[in-house]
Amino acid sequence: MTGRLVDAEAALLRARDLGFLGPGPIDRQVGHALGFARAWDSCSSDPPDSLVDLGSGGGLPGLVLAAEWPGTSVVLVESMVRRARFLGVIRDELDWPNLAVEARRAEELGRDPAYRGRVALVTARGFGPPAATAECGAPLLRLGGRLIVSEPPDDRDRWPEAPLATLGLLPEGRIRAPAGYIVLRQERLAPEGFPRRVGQPTKRPLF
Repeated sequence: MTGRLVDAEAALLRARDLGFLGPGPIDRQVGHALGFARAWDSCSSDPPDSLVDLGSGGGLPGLVLAAEWPGTSVVLVESMVRRARFLGVIRDELDWPNLAVEARRAEELGRDPAYRGRVALVTARGFGPPAATAECGAPLLRLGGRLIVSEPPDDRDRWPEAPLATLGLLPEGRIRAPAGYIVLRQERLAPEGFPRRVGQPTKRPLF
């Protein structure tokens, strides 16, 4: 394990002690986060230049991916105040040039010109239902960017192509590395109407 991953693991232990992560072993949670990198590897031979992690919570998977990819600009997005403050403290302590924290809603970020249509990779681990995750992730992605989402262990198809197409997304594949992940590709930029205002992607899901 690299020094950066050791530092990330120490931060995640603190997050777990504060109740921001589940009680499972940290090494398993780190392995699950690294699975997002393996999923990206199925699409590209090079790390992404930019990553936005939706609903980072205690730092998963974004903190681990920032450690794994030091040349990738990683933004941890968290709207819950205590968790966002914790992530800000960790960012300041680690002092990694590639790590930033946005303490606001994903719907707001998706309308910010600094992010909209500019990101290579959006990740989500337990951010929300598929429809909300897709609607909040797609507007951030540039053409050819990917949304990678951690999937439950069952075989249900939770990502119907027709409503995803309204967001410019196309399901590209599912992999196990070691858990399940779905990869969606941004085939065209998300329409200007998305994301809808705060709360609407969950209250009135597209599918």
